[in-house]
Amino acid sequence: SGCLGTQAMRMPSMQTHPPPKLPPQALPALPSWSPACGRMRSSGPDAVVYAGPTPASPRRVTLRSLRAKHAAGEPITMVTAYDYPSAVHVDEADIDILLVGDSVAMVVHGHDTTLPITMDDMLVHCRAVSRGARRSFLVGDLPFGSYETGVRDAVASAVRMLKEGGMDAVKLEGGSPGRVEAAHAIVEAGVAVMGHVGLTPQSISVLGGFRPQAQVADEALIVLDRALALQGAGCFSIVLECVPAPIAAAVTAALSVPTIGIGAGIGTSGQVLVYHDLLGMMSHPHHAKVTPKFCKQYARVGAAIQSALADYRTEVQSRTFPSAAFSPYRIPDREVESLSRELRARGMPSAAEAVEAAAAHESAQRAAATAAAVAQVPAAAAAPEAAAACATTSAASR
Repeated sequence: SGCLGTQAMRMPSMQTHPPPKLPPQALPALPSWSPACGRMRSSGPDAVVYAGPTPASPRRVTLRSLRAKHAAGEPITMVTAYDYPSAVHVDEADIDILLVGDSVAMVVHGHDTTLPITMDDMLVHCRAVSRGARRSFLVGDLPFGSYETGVRDAVASAVRMLKEGGMDAVKLEGGSPGRVEAAHAIVEAGVAVMGHVGLTPQSISVLGGFRPQAQVADEALIVLDRALALQGAGCFSIVLECVPAPIAAAVTAALSVPTIGIGAGIGTSGQVLVYHDLLGMMSHPHHAKVTPKFCKQYARVGAAIQSALADYRTEVQSRTFPSAAFSPYRIPDREVESLSRELRARGMPSAAEAVEAAAAHESAQRAAATAAAVAQVPAAAAAPEAAAACATTSAASR
């Protein structure tokens, strides 16, 4: 049903009895089509008429493969993505888990915290990501306000993430009794849940800012107890953010599900970083000041972007772009002449002169490009002969 389609089956001829009619309230609601169906969830197949379902990717990541990787002691990789291009990049890099994080509020929408992002905002980003990822396991952050008001709202929000956003699982923050109850209810509803303890950005007003957590023994035990409670609620993994490495290692050892660290040392089951941070997207000095201390920049993409934009501005201002090479659409000379005559007949001599000058300029550019290409051909053809001559001379000298 919905986007998944059905497989036609031929049954032998036999007398059958019609199914009993159920009242409307007893019938389950069928999932409606949404833009996320372009990819669907990685836990569900693509629709294929008659031939049966086929997977979106033969290497796609599932909860089963994540558990197998954890059991084998292999580190799990996770990176955030917020749109189609970043999803394609992360997916093609063979990253295990792709997180559509509520950090999009800060790195894409420009807010100072994650709090302003709404559920509808998150679903827009989730749908874009689900279209770009074919392999990675997709996790959508439940934004602030979408699950704190009660179990019913928590389950409804999680279901929207899967049905409307195309996610495979959801993530929620905190390990208080209310959050644990929400996580348990979501799991019971059939939705995989990733927990998150330590620094929980949605609780910034209580925490007093983005501050490291569990730096004393009592706080460390609270983090451990909350992680254990979330595991007991059925969470398949727990994010540990901004806690000392020894604490993260202890929590990881105490849990049977994988931990994903961010600013939590190397002793966790896996690592996660924000796409924009690890790529050095924010090259402005203001952004450099707020880049987390725990984030390694594997590239300086922001600097490359700034340089490219500056080059573009310079070429436009100097009228060197677009050259003939980037003006591929041509009009025959006879059509230029016909248009020029018609423009003059209409009393538009300046327009006629403009079309003639532009056509002449393009012709001159193409002629120059052709001449340059022809000049390179003899040089290229002579290169093997020169190499052979050098080899002969070298052999003779020996």
